Amino acid sequence: MRKFKALYTNLPIKYKLFVLFFVMLAVVTSVSSVMQQYAFGIYDEKVYQQSAKALSLSSVGIENELDKISQLGFTIATDSTIQKYLSAIRSGGSQYDNYVIMRNIKDRIVDLGGLGKYIQSVQIYDVNRTEYAAGNQSITMKNERLNRIISASAQNKGGNTWVSADEFDDSLTAAREIRSYQNIELENLGILTIRVDTNKMFSDYTAGDSSQHTSMIIVQGDKVIYPDDTTVAAETLQHMNDGGRGYQMMPHEGRQYFVAHVKSAKMGWTYYTLLPFDDIFQSIVQVKNTIIIAFIILIALSILFSLRFAKQLTKPIESLNMKMKRVQLGNFENTDVASTPELAMDEVGQMHRNFRIMLDRINELIQENYVKQLAIKDTQFKALQAQINPHFLYNTLETINWSAKMSRQTQISQMVEALGSLLRTSISIKEPIIPLSKELEIISYYITIQNFRFEERLDFHLEIPDELLYCGIPKLSLQPLIENAVNYGLEQMIDTCVIQVSAELQEDFLFISVQDNGPGMKQQYADQLLSGEAKTKGTGLGLKNIEERIKLLYGDAYGMTVVSAINAGTKVSLKLPYEMRDHLG
Repeated sequence: MRKFKALYTNLPIKYKLFVLFFVMLAVVTSVSSVMQQYAFGIYDEKVYQQSAKALSLSSVGIENELDKISQLGFTIATDSTIQKYLSAIRSGGSQYDNYVIMRNIKDRIVDLGGLGKYIQSVQIYDVNRTEYAAGNQSITMKNERLNRIISASAQNKGGNTWVSADEFDDSLTAAREIRSYQNIELENLGILTIRVDTNKMFSDYTAGDSSQHTSMIIVQGDKVIYPDDTTVAAETLQHMNDGGRGYQMMPHEGRQYFVAHVKSAKMGWTYYTLLPFDDIFQSIVQVKNTIIIAFIILIALSILFSLRFAKQLTKPIESLNMKMKRVQLGNFENTDVASTPELAMDEVGQMHRNFRIMLDRINELIQENYVKQLAIKDTQFKALQAQINPHFLYNTLETINWSAKMSRQTQISQMVEALGSLLRTSISIKEPIIPLSKELEIISYYITIQNFRFEERLDFHLEIPDELLYCGIPKLSLQPLIENAVNYGLEQMIDTCVIQVSAELQEDFLFISVQDNGPGMKQQYADQLLSGEAKTKGTGLGLKNIEERIKLLYGDAYGMTVVSAINAGTKVSLKLPYEMRDHLG
């Protein structure tokens, strides 16, 4: 079992699908076969029952005809006219009288029904064995046949006796003694025989049967009444135990026969009708065989379809697997084939498209990274070319400061000192994240310079709680915002421009905002500045640059928002994590 499970696990998907489909088909086929056999069994049972009923009706009809013949024999044997004539013959008479009696007896037999449909002849033999016959097929009975009839009839003492056909006569004969009922001695007056045309009778009552090989067998006890040449023993028929169904299947002479039977309630006979199974159920067998053949063809077609379906389903997966192997070997070029656009919009088709998009994105990232590396190297080269010795810059500013002091230019001296401090602080800090107090120190130098420039037109305010002065923020994240407020707010105004820097703590987030009462801008334009779609007028750090640095340092949950409107000022807010930094930065 484990080996089979391991083998199945390692099979390709198309073979797994085929095995699964084949197992399901086998289960469905097995269940369908069982149900089909069950349904055919019920159907066969109904057919057998209907056939048995039809054949039983035929048997009942034959029995009724034979019973009528038996009743006819009783009517003739007890007829007063017949009895009178036979008594006269027994008493003796002239030859002429006997001739007249013979003619009268024949006429009386005809009057009583001796020319019935299934009667070949009615023959009366007096005590002298003189024959009085009427009928269409009268015969002169052989002595052996007559002796057999007389012997059989004597046993029933006037009752009807059926004598089967033999080599002397091929007709079934109803025989009885004619006894005088006018005295208590019941003296014997003769013998009555009625020969029955069984072939015609059976042909009429089995006319609805399409088979040409129907056989009728009549059994009384252990004796076959009809026909005399049957090869089926009476014991074989009597020992058939069918549970009262009225039919049974019986093998005989290498063939299968359907046997229906009914037992007479009047004469105690059992009527058996034998029909070859192939003759009456040939159409049913053909239907069964046709269904089996159709089922086999359907299974074969289903197997072929399952193979094709599994192959068609797994072909895109195999194609995707080949693409992945090429990428694994380092080939990142687009490996789609011409048939790829024809892929369906199912899960496999979406995998192909997602893989293609992923591959294009990888190529874009590789190209972008390559370009960035070139840009970094170019920037580093240009930085080296433009590098200035900070000490030279500081010494130059210091010389300008002393010259201003010597010339008693106090404002110039203060501006140079502020500029030197601003540059020295900005250059000396190497960390990307500094305490808020350090950023405010840089801002103070910048505001000192701008105060000398704009004097009372610049109104700058700080609303920073002391407990937030040592929160960490990105280096040079507030100074560019104040510079933007000066450039786009203060410079565009005639009145005093109020610039306010505030900070507050909300839950675990630090919010720092720079707000001015300048002319403002449309919110759409402010969003474009933040996304980098609109180009700034200045040469400093843009809003998008500051936001990207925040996201790189802290993640996408943090960043910047800009709220502005025409003639309503601008408010820029930074959302940062609440992190405490060293006092010294």
